[in-house]
Amino acid sequence: MQARRLFQRINHLTLFIALLGVSFSATVFAAESPSITTGKQLYEEHCIFCHQENGIGQVGIAPSLTNKELLSIATDKFLIDTIRDGQDGTSMAAFSMLGSSGIQAIVAYLRSFEKLPSRAAEVDRQPDAFGDPRLGQQWYEQICSTCHGMAGEGYAAGGSGTAIGKRGFLSKASDGFIRETIRIGRSNTAMYGFQGPTAGLADLDDREIDDIIVYLRSLPTYQATVE
Repeated sequence: MQARRLFQRINHLTLFIALLGVSFSATVFAAESPSITTGKQLYEEHCIFCHQENGIGQVGIAPSLTNKELLSIATDKFLIDTIRDGQDGTSMAAFSMLGSSGIQAIVAYLRSFEKLPSRAAEVDRQPDAFGDPRLGQQWYEQICSTCHGMAGEGYAAGGSGTAIGKRGFLSKASDGFIRETIRIGRSNTAMYGFQGPTAGLADLDDREIDDIIVYLRSLPTYQATVE
């Protein structure tokens, strides 16, 4: 009887160790999947000079690509299209020569820095902004232009903000994406949130945020490309 119990315990222990091995192997594979490894290599070859190690960005040169709020609300399409097409009128060149697999690998690498649940699909489904561009211009000039430039030209204006008034951004970003960025901002960057009593610089309501979005989409740099 004792021998049988000992044999059973040995079998159970062997099975437990085997299961641990499978679990460990799966975890290592997930952490070191080929697409992430390839994406890291491509990132270090093509992106690190401007966006820095681990995608933290450089103020006035390139935005953070691994900011937790950005990764939470950006769709893969937004990231892929931006890498592939670049942003005209900025230092962000097009990297279409990497091909779809290379670009997707970079996105997979960036996604490995995610810390928040994804809200991208929900944010992308938000309705288009409806507002008054004249009021939006007033808000923009008061609270946005210092960093993003009077015409949304971004770093070219000498500020710390990106070129949110140019086609390269506006043609790819949904109104929901812009809306949520204004609302919650980006932690550890110069982009504050502008909704809520603790936002610091302003407490914009939903209508005022939509006014800003409509104003941005009325800028000549965007309208010239809208058919």
